[in-house]
Amino acid sequence: MEVSQTMPGQPAGTAASQKTIDDAVYRKVTWRIIPFLMLCYIVAYLDRVNVGFAKLQMLADLQFSETVYGLGAGVFFLGYFLFEVPSNVMLHKIGARVWIARIMITWAIISGAFMFVTTPTQFYIMRFLLGIAEAGFFPGIILYLTYWYPSERRARMVCTFMAAIPVAGLIGGPLSGWIMETFAGWHGYAGWQWMFVLEAIPAALMGVAVLLYLDNSIRAAKWLTEDEKVILEQRIATEAQGKVSHPSIRAMFADPRIWVMALIYFCCVMGQYSLTFWLPSLIKAAGVTGVLNIGLFTAIPYSFAVASMILLGRSSDKYRERRWHMAIPLVVGAAAIVCSALAGAHNTGWAIFFLTIAAGGILAASPMFWSLPTAFLGGVSAAAGIAAINSVGNLAGFAAPYMIGSIKDLTQSTDIAIYLLAAILVIGAAIIMRVPAKLVNK
Repeated sequence: MEVSQTMPGQPAGTAASQKTIDDAVYRKVTWRIIPFLMLCYIVAYLDRVNVGFAKLQMLADLQFSETVYGLGAGVFFLGYFLFEVPSNVMLHKIGARVWIARIMITWAIISGAFMFVTTPTQFYIMRFLLGIAEAGFFPGIILYLTYWYPSERRARMVCTFMAAIPVAGLIGGPLSGWIMETFAGWHGYAGWQWMFVLEAIPAALMGVAVLLYLDNSIRAAKWLTEDEKVILEQRIATEAQGKVSHPSIRAMFADPRIWVMALIYFCCVMGQYSLTFWLPSLIKAAGVTGVLNIGLFTAIPYSFAVASMILLGRSSDKYRERRWHMAIPLVVGAAAIVCSALAGAHNTGWAIFFLTIAAGGILAASPMFWSLPTAFLGGVSAAAGIAAINSVGNLAGFAAPYMIGSIKDLTQSTDIAIYLLAAILVIGAAIIMRVPAKLVNK
């Protein structure tokens, strides 16, 4: 029996009235799942990048070089790379609720254990294990959003969800600085050690919350009416008809479009993690002193990035255009980060201004990217393809901090690394414009 798509009290029979109904249903879905997923990602990202703040004290306490730090920060992504595709395929098979909860609780335990790291080898091992634990979380959420939102609504949802990255920086910077100053020496442990422990607790709590709150699918959502479920399922089913579902994972890996997407994302992630791992150090180099003050200043670029991500996502969906909405922020971010290096410590105000513009451009490009592959991948191909693209792209999370750390040790400056990073961002923008518009502008 076919269930009517109209809702009580709503006019029927016109495109306008159906859009009003759809908007109401998607608004209900958005308020139910997006804030919760954002909160999960905030605590995830905080545990992933708080090593950038720990660096301000940890290197001196443990006698680590910049190269040791860069390698340790980046080795996270080797574990992430190896387990990304298997993790996302498991999520597709057993459901998001149990798998995402498992991921969050596991990484909380490992992140808290960083309190006891004393040698470079231990640092490398723990970062590698953290990458294994978290593998599948981000691509799993991207996949989960494809279960709920068709492509014409997805860009702003992904951008809103990924606004958790700058929000994590907005919250995490001042919080990390405050913990490291306030708890320094408490019970004989350094401030950076307490930071790892205290910032791991929210991840464990959110892991339990996922088990109680998240639904695996539209059909499993008890908070939706039958009419609402039918509307959502039909929108997803209609979109699925135009998507690629490869006959096997091997066939998916043989699709050259997957590797083009991975290369684009690699360029984006180079910029993203260069900022998140090194922003505290760049702000310190600009002339700001004191870990709390550095933490407060990091809130400025991240605040701007939140706004730019949300506005770009809305604009992209409104005009159904993806490529320019991604390429222009990358170029702007590249130019701004070069200007921040040129401003240097002799002009703190201008350096912070350009870092703010750079964050707004670079961090906005990453969520915009996911409107590209999700426009043409469906089924198991979406699960494996999203994970493969994310895992290859996130190798930049290994390359970026290691590159910057090595260059800084060799030259005693980050300027050359920043110029190289800017070139990579421009290359990424050029590749984006080579992607056929008809493939991704959906």
